Amino acid sequence: MTTSSSLWQPFTLGRVGLPHRLALSPLTRSRANADGTPGPLAATYYGQRASLGLLITEGTQPSDDGQGYPNTPGIYTPEHIEGWRKVADAVHAGGGALFIQLMHVGRMSHPDNTPYHRQSVAPSAISADDDIFTATGLQKTPAPREMTVQDIQATIAEFRHAAASAIAAGADGVEIHGANGYLLHQFLSPNANHRTDSYGGSVGNRSRFVIEVARAVAEEIGADRVGIRISPAVPLGGIDEGDTDSVRAQYRHLVGELAPLNLAYLHVHHLGDDELLRSFREVWPTSVLVVRLGRTREQIADDIDAGLADIAPLGRFALANPDIVERLRTDAPLNEVDPATLYGGGEAGYTDYPTLAHA
Repeated sequence: MTTSSSLWQPFTLGRVGLPHRLALSPLTRSRANADGTPGPLAATYYGQRASLGLLITEGTQPSDDGQGYPNTPGIYTPEHIEGWRKVADAVHAGGGALFIQLMHVGRMSHPDNTPYHRQSVAPSAISADDDIFTATGLQKTPAPREMTVQDIQATIAEFRHAAASAIAAGADGVEIHGANGYLLHQFLSPNANHRTDSYGGSVGNRSRFVIEVARAVAEEIGADRVGIRISPAVPLGGIDEGDTDSVRAQYRHLVGELAPLNLAYLHVHHLGDDELLRSFREVWPTSVLVVRLGRTREQIADDIDAGLADIAPLGRFALANPDIVERLRTDAPLNEVDPATLYGGGEAGYTDYPTLAHA
């Protein structure tokens, strides 16, 4: 066995008992129906990976204006709820727990990709100046519309409604996506947020929207059903959070303000500032999940062994190996990811990766 014995210790996360310390990291797959309902293969895909215990879904928009890419799922209509119910049933049948990731993309969008072709919204009218995939190929993200305070309050209500819808669909909880260049991350970043009201300027003001979303969702479904993902200093989507001191000041404040909410977990997309990660660990009262890009299978348990994390979510390993838990336990070889089938399409590269039993 090439992985540490610490991976195989049971763990309780919020109200969910988990058999080990692995999880499925959220991975956009762009295979939902045009209306945002999870497609017929989604239940198969997630059900195949139920042995991972905690399954965090792909980014799922809380509203029409939250959509960024073609064929991403939503969780705000009765049809969405019915689609996700099939996914939740499949995961539960396999002994897993399902958390639906709530992702509002903000300015990381294009009118061609959204139902009503509206201009995107963001803390400030500043384009990400990034390329985004559309039905007609790559296009530049256009400048968004600066959100009014009324827009902000409406968006918080959309997150609240989406969380309630996730629970109605049978999910065990939700993860708020505050990372990777999307709307909540845009509010945190000084180069994307030039506001002069109570949602911009200072570290505290830039944190306000994220905290209000988290509080509203926790009030709606219970804090022990809510996780939140952050990505300090991750430069996706045109984000630049400044030097190390600026990043540390922003995120120590944010995590310190979120900690009293007693959310189920903090999920950190981690670039390597272990001093910052350790400071989160000292104040965060519940579980910490850590993803480090480029980990080898031998390094999966390193953060758990170092006391920096409780759970190690897996991305590409889990995508290409539906039975990744068995493969790690038995030191079996792993399938490689097919990059050509990551986004969109059908079964190929989605539900057809072979298990050990079928290899």
